[in-house]
Amino acid sequence: MRLLELKNISKTYGSKKNKKYTALKNISFDVESGDFMGIMGASGSGKTTLLNIIGSIDMQTSGSVVVNGIDVSDLSKKQLAAHRRENIGFIFQDYNLLDSMTIEENIVLPLALSGEKAKVIKDKLNALADDLKIKDILPKFPYEVSGGEKQRASACRALITEPKIILADEPTGNLDTASGKQLLNMLEYINQNYKTTILMVTHDIFAASYCHNILFIKDGEIYNHLHSKGDRQEFFNSILNVMSALGGTEK
Repeated sequence: MRLLELKNISKTYGSKKNKKYTALKNISFDVESGDFMGIMGASGSGKTTLLNIIGSIDMQTSGSVVVNGIDVSDLSKKQLAAHRRENIGFIFQDYNLLDSMTIEENIVLPLALSGEKAKVIKDKLNALADDLKIKDILPKFPYEVSGGEKQRASACRALITEPKIILADEPTGNLDTASGKQLLNMLEYINQNYKTTILMVTHDIFAASYCHNILFIKDGEIYNHLHSKGDRQEFFNSILNVMSALGGTEK
């Protein structure tokens, strides 16, 4: 089932008085429900801008973003906030956890803000923490746990609202190799077992090899779209070849 449709997305910054800069140019692609898509490209190619538009953090200058059959451009500010809260989960490179709250409080914050009942929150948290094996860090504060544990908590927070899409922006960027692999295994588990659609911006070719397909962006336009045939090493090599051609092998 088609979950996400982007049609002729363009994004221009600046105005008539200031010099204009076009970050995205007529981007069009679809994402099927349950997909795990990577978005890659050199720095400044427009990939994070694209992710922000998909997540309704930023708005396109032209074109449309359709999620589950609904054009988000037609939504009011209140409806847009509800759409982000209910349909989109975010995982950021710098975790975005509040140091004044425990890991548990950080994870359940989206449910608390939406007015969910305490028992429902507790039940969802316990089930998710057990499944994702992070129950032992729930009482701790973010400054008391490792970067890998922070990012797994961030992934749990993104999933607790049962979103249709999780958007991950360089989720392994601040992690060591072992912690990064643990997070990628968790994302793969979430995708397979919760059937959650994931879009991940990354520079890391190893991280990208976990995806089902990769959209490559160059100078704000689609450069290539690569699909995995099921062999991770073969897919890794194919991604490496494209990134080498792009001049974007940063990791």
